[in-house]
Amino acid sequence: MRIAPLLRLVLAVTGLVGIVLPAEAQQCPTESPKLLSALKSSVAAAGGPANGGFDTHEWAVVVNRQGVACAIAYSGPTQDSQWPGSRLIAASKAATANGLSLADMALSTANLYASAQPGGSLFGIQDTNPWLPPGGDPSTFGTNRDPLLGSSVGGVVVFGGGLALYDGNGVVGGLGVSGDSSCADHNVAWRVRLALGLDKVPAGVSPKAKDAIIYDLDPNGKSASGWGHPKCAGTEADVAAEIGAGVGGSLGK
Repeated sequence: MRIAPLLRLVLAVTGLVGIVLPAEAQQCPTESPKLLSALKSSVAAAGGPANGGFDTHEWAVVVNRQGVACAIAYSGPTQDSQWPGSRLIAASKAATANGLSLADMALSTANLYASAQPGGSLFGIQDTNPWLPPGGDPSTFGTNRDPLLGSSVGGVVVFGGGLALYDGNGVVGGLGVSGDSSCADHNVAWRVRLALGLDKVPAGVSPKAKDAIIYDLDPNGKSASGWGHPKCAGTEADVAAEIGAGVGGSLGK
Protein backbone atom coordinates (compact mmCIF):
# COMPACT_ATOMS: atom_id res chain seq x y z
CA MET A 1 0.00 0.00 0.00
CA ARG A 2 1.57 3.35 -1.05
CA ILE A 3 1.27 6.72 0.64
CA ALA A 4 -1.09 8.94 -1.32
CA PRO A 5 0.62 11.76 -3.26
CA LEU A 6 -1.33 14.38 -1.33
CA LEU A 7 -0.13 12.96 1.96
CA ARG A 8 3.46 13.00 0.69
CA LEU A 9 3.05 16.69 -0.21
CA VAL A 10 1.62 17.56 3.19
CA LEU A 11 4.46 15.77 4.95
CA ALA A 12 7.08 17.51 2.83
CA VAL A 13 5.58 20.95 3.39
CA THR A 14 5.18 20.49 7.13
CA GLY A 15 8.62 18.95 7.59
CA LEU A 16 7.21 15.76 9.04
CA VAL A 17 8.64 13.37 6.46
CA GLY A 18 10.56 11.49 9.14
CA ILE A 19 7.59 10.61 11.34
CA VAL A 20 6.39 7.05 11.75
CA LEU A 21 3.08 6.74 9.95
CA PRO A 22 0.19 4.51 11.01
CA ALA A 23 -0.05 1.05 9.44
CA GLU A 24 -2.56 2.21 6.83
CA ALA A 25 -0.03 4.67 5.35
CA GLN A 26 3.02 2.41 5.30
CA GLN A 27 4.08 0.35 2.34
CA CYS A 28 3.19 -3.30 2.79
CA PRO A 29 3.94 -6.13 0.36
CA THR A 30 0.44 -7.52 0.85
CA GLU A 31 -2.80 -6.95 2.72
CA SER A 32 -4.34 -8.96 5.54
CA PRO A 33 -7.25 -10.33 3.44
CA LYS A 34 -4.81 -11.61 0.81
CA LEU A 35 -2.61 -13.08 3.52
CA LEU A 36 -5.63 -14.81 5.06
CA SER A 37 -6.66 -16.33 1.73
CA ALA A 38 -3.11 -17.54 1.01
CA LEU A 39 -2.79 -18.97 4.52
CA LYS A 40 -6.08 -20.87 4.44
CA SER A 41 -5.22 -22.36 1.06
CA SER A 42 -1.91 -23.60 2.49
CA VAL A 43 -3.07 -25.19 5.77
CA ALA A 44 -4.67 -28.63 5.92
CA ALA A 45 -6.94 -27.73 8.84
CA ALA A 46 -8.45 -24.98 6.68
CA GLY A 47 -8.91 -27.19 3.63
CA GLY A 48 -5.42 -26.87 2.12
CA PRO A 49 -2.75 -29.55 1.58
CA ALA A 50 -0.98 -31.52 4.30
CA ASN A 51 2.42 -30.24 5.38
CA GLY A 52 3.77 -33.26 7.22
CA GLY A 53 3.40 -32.12 10.82
CA PHE A 54 0.38 -31.86 13.10
CA ASP A 55 -1.60 -30.08 10.35
CA THR A 56 -3.02 -27.65 12.86
CA HIS A 57 -4.23 -24.10 12.25
CA GLU A 58 -1.58 -21.39 11.92
CA TRP A 59 -0.81 -17.73 12.47
CA ALA A 60 0.87 -15.64 9.76
CA VAL A 61 2.41 -12.18 10.03
CA VAL A 62 4.00 -9.98 7.38
CA VAL A 63 6.43 -7.13 8.06
CA ASN A 64 7.48 -4.53 5.51
CA ARG A 65 11.11 -3.86 4.63
CA GLN A 66 11.38 -1.50 7.61
CA GLY A 67 10.42 -4.34 9.95
CA VAL A 68 6.98 -2.96 10.75
CA ALA A 69 4.11 -5.45 11.06
CA CYS A 70 1.58 -4.61 8.36
CA ALA A 71 -0.56 -7.74 7.80
CA ILE A 72 -1.75 -10.52 10.08
CA ALA A 73 -4.03 -13.54 9.76
CA TYR A 74 -4.97 -16.82 11.42
CA SER A 75 -6.41 -19.80 9.59
CA GLY A 76 -8.85 -21.11 12.18
CA PRO A 77 -12.41 -20.00 12.94
CA THR A 78 -11.43 -18.31 16.21
CA GLN A 79 -8.31 -16.79 17.74
CA ASP A 80 -7.66 -19.81 19.94
CA SER A 81 -8.09 -22.33 17.14
CA GLN A 82 -4.30 -22.05 16.76
CA TRP A 83 -1.65 -21.76 19.48
CA PRO A 84 -2.05 -18.28 21.05
CA GLY A 85 1.71 -18.02 21.56
CA SER A 86 2.33 -18.48 17.85
CA ARG A 87 1.10 -14.98 17.03
CA LEU A 88 4.25 -13.34 18.38
CA ILE A 89 6.49 -16.19 17.21
CA ALA A 90 5.20 -15.66 13.66
CA ALA A 91 5.92 -11.93 13.95
CA SER A 92 9.50 -12.52 15.08
CA LYS A 93 10.03 -15.05 12.29
CA ALA A 94 8.93 -12.46 9.75
CA ALA A 95 11.23 -9.84 11.25
CA THR A 96 14.19 -12.23 11.35
CA ALA A 97 13.91 -13.31 7.72
CA ASN A 98 13.42 -9.74 6.55
CA GLY A 99 16.22 -8.37 8.70
CA LEU A 100 18.80 -10.95 7.61
CA SER A 101 18.04 -11.03 3.88
CA LEU A 102 19.44 -8.81 1.13
CA ALA A 103 18.50 -8.01 -2.45
CA ASP A 104 20.90 -10.65 -3.75
CA MET A 105 20.69 -13.29 -1.00
CA ALA A 106 17.89 -14.66 1.15
CA LEU A 107 18.15 -16.36 4.51
CA SER A 108 15.17 -18.22 5.94
CA THR A 109 14.90 -18.67 9.67
CA ALA A 110 15.45 -22.40 9.06
CA ASN A 111 18.85 -21.60 7.56
CA LEU A 112 20.00 -20.09 10.87
CA TYR A 113 19.58 -23.13 13.10
CA ALA A 114 22.98 -24.82 12.80
CA SER A 115 25.05 -21.63 12.97
CA ALA A 116 23.14 -20.48 16.06
CA GLN A 117 24.10 -23.55 18.11
CA PRO A 118 26.99 -23.45 20.62
CA GLY A 119 30.23 -23.26 18.69
CA GLY A 120 28.47 -21.95 15.58
CA SER A 121 29.30 -18.69 13.85
CA LEU A 122 25.97 -17.14 14.89
CA PHE A 123 25.83 -18.47 18.44
CA GLY A 124 24.08 -15.88 20.61
CA ILE A 125 22.20 -14.23 17.77
CA GLN A 126 18.89 -14.85 19.55
CA ASP A 127 19.93 -12.29 22.17
CA THR A 128 20.80 -9.50 19.77
CA ASN A 129 17.39 -7.97 19.07
CA PRO A 130 15.30 -7.88 22.26
CA TRP A 131 11.69 -6.92 21.83
CA LEU A 132 8.84 -5.86 24.10
CA PRO A 133 5.68 -6.55 22.06
CA PRO A 134 2.89 -3.99 22.32
CA GLY A 135 0.04 -4.84 24.63
CA GLY A 136 -3.62 -4.35 23.90
CA ASP A 137 -7.07 -5.89 23.91
CA PRO A 138 -6.68 -9.62 23.15
CA SER A 139 -10.03 -9.59 21.35
CA THR A 140 -8.38 -7.54 18.59
CA PHE A 141 -5.54 -10.02 17.97
CA GLY A 142 -5.51 -11.14 14.36
CA THR A 143 -7.86 -8.35 13.24
CA ASN A 144 -7.16 -5.03 11.53
CA ARG A 145 -7.07 -3.51 15.03
CA ASP A 146 -4.32 -5.81 16.26
CA PRO A 147 -1.79 -3.69 18.23
CA LEU A 148 1.03 -5.43 16.38
CA LEU A 149 0.07 -3.67 13.16
CA GLY A 150 2.09 -0.51 12.70
CA SER A 151 4.67 -1.51 15.32
CA SER A 152 8.31 -2.43 14.80
CA VAL A 153 8.88 -6.12 15.40
CA GLY A 154 11.96 -7.61 17.06
CA GLY A 155 13.21 -10.93 18.29
CA VAL A 156 15.35 -13.45 16.43
CA VAL A 157 14.06 -16.95 15.60
CA VAL A 158 16.42 -19.69 14.41
CA PHE A 159 14.02 -22.44 13.34
CA GLY A 160 11.71 -22.93 10.39
CA GLY A 161 8.78 -20.71 9.45
CA GLY A 162 10.26 -17.37 8.42
CA LEU A 163 10.92 -16.30 4.82
CA ALA A 164 11.92 -13.05 3.16
CA LEU A 165 9.53 -11.69 0.52
CA TYR A 166 10.79 -10.75 -2.96
CA ASP A 167 8.80 -9.03 -5.70
CA GLY A 168 11.40 -9.33 -8.47
CA ASN A 169 13.03 -6.00 -7.66
CA GLY A 170 14.36 -6.84 -4.22
CA VAL A 171 13.32 -7.61 -0.67
CA VAL A 172 9.96 -6.09 0.23
CA GLY A 173 9.49 -7.60 3.68
CA GLY A 174 9.23 -10.86 5.58
CA LEU A 175 6.66 -13.55 6.29
CA GLY A 176 6.39 -15.56 9.48
CA VAL A 177 4.20 -18.63 10.03
CA SER A 178 3.75 -20.46 13.33
CA GLY A 179 1.37 -23.01 14.81
CA ASP A 180 2.75 -26.41 13.78
CA SER A 181 6.16 -28.06 13.97
CA SER A 182 8.92 -25.72 12.82
CA CYS A 183 9.48 -27.91 9.75
CA ALA A 184 5.79 -27.78 8.80
CA ASP A 185 5.73 -24.04 9.45
CA HIS A 186 8.47 -23.69 6.82
CA ASN A 187 6.40 -25.67 4.32
CA VAL A 188 3.31 -23.55 4.98
CA ALA A 189 5.30 -20.33 4.69
CA TRP A 190 6.74 -21.57 1.37
CA ARG A 191 3.23 -22.17 0.03
CA VAL A 192 1.93 -18.83 1.31
CA ARG A 193 4.80 -16.89 -0.24
CA LEU A 194 4.16 -18.57 -3.57
CA ALA A 195 0.44 -17.81 -3.35
CA LEU A 196 1.23 -14.15 -2.68
CA GLY A 197 3.52 -14.02 -5.72
CA LEU A 198 6.41 -12.81 -3.56
CA ASP A 199 8.74 -15.75 -4.16
CA LYS A 200 11.18 -14.14 -6.63
CA VAL A 201 14.16 -15.17 -4.49
CA PRO A 202 17.47 -14.46 -6.27
CA ALA A 203 19.85 -16.69 -4.31
CA GLY A 204 20.59 -18.10 -0.89
CA VAL A 205 22.70 -20.56 1.08
CA SER A 206 20.91 -23.52 -0.51
CA PRO A 207 22.26 -23.48 -4.11
CA LYS A 208 19.39 -25.41 -5.70
CA ALA A 209 16.47 -23.98 -3.76
CA LYS A 210 17.78 -20.62 -2.52
CA ASP A 211 16.37 -20.21 1.01
CA ALA A 212 14.98 -23.74 1.31
CA ILE A 213 15.30 -25.67 4.55
CA ILE A 214 18.42 -27.88 4.50
CA TYR A 215 18.18 -31.26 6.23
CA ASP A 216 21.85 -32.20 6.55
CA LEU A 217 22.48 -32.63 10.28
CA ASP A 218 24.46 -35.75 11.18
CA PRO A 219 23.72 -37.88 14.29
CA ASN A 220 25.91 -35.52 16.32
CA GLY A 221 23.93 -32.48 15.23
CA LYS A 222 26.60 -31.12 12.89
CA SER A 223 25.53 -29.57 9.59
CA ALA A 224 27.60 -30.34 6.50
CA SER A 225 26.61 -27.03 4.90
CA GLY A 226 26.66 -25.00 8.10
CA TRP A 227 23.07 -23.91 7.43
CA GLY A 228 21.20 -27.09 8.35
CA HIS A 229 18.03 -27.73 10.33
CA PRO A 230 16.98 -30.88 12.21
CA LYS A 231 14.18 -33.03 10.88
CA CYS A 232 10.90 -33.04 12.76
CA ALA A 233 8.93 -36.11 13.75
CA GLY A 234 6.53 -36.25 10.80
CA THR A 235 6.85 -36.28 7.02
CA GLU A 236 7.74 -32.60 6.73
CA ALA A 237 11.02 -33.31 4.90
CA ASP A 238 9.15 -35.36 2.29
CA VAL A 239 6.62 -32.58 1.74
CA ALA A 240 9.42 -30.02 1.51
CA ALA A 241 11.14 -32.07 -1.18
CA GLU A 242 7.89 -32.43 -3.11
CA ILE A 243 7.12 -28.70 -3.18
CA GLY A 244 10.71 -27.53 -3.63
CA ALA A 245 10.95 -26.07 -0.13
CA GLY A 246 13.68 -28.37 1.17
CA VAL A 247 16.98 -30.05 0.44
CA GLY A 248 17.88 -33.40 1.98
CA GLY A 249 15.62 -35.75 3.85
CA SER A 250 14.40 -39.06 2.50
CA LEU A 251 11.55 -38.70 0.07
CA GLY A 252 8.89 -41.33 0.63
CA LYS A 253 10.10 -42.42 4.05
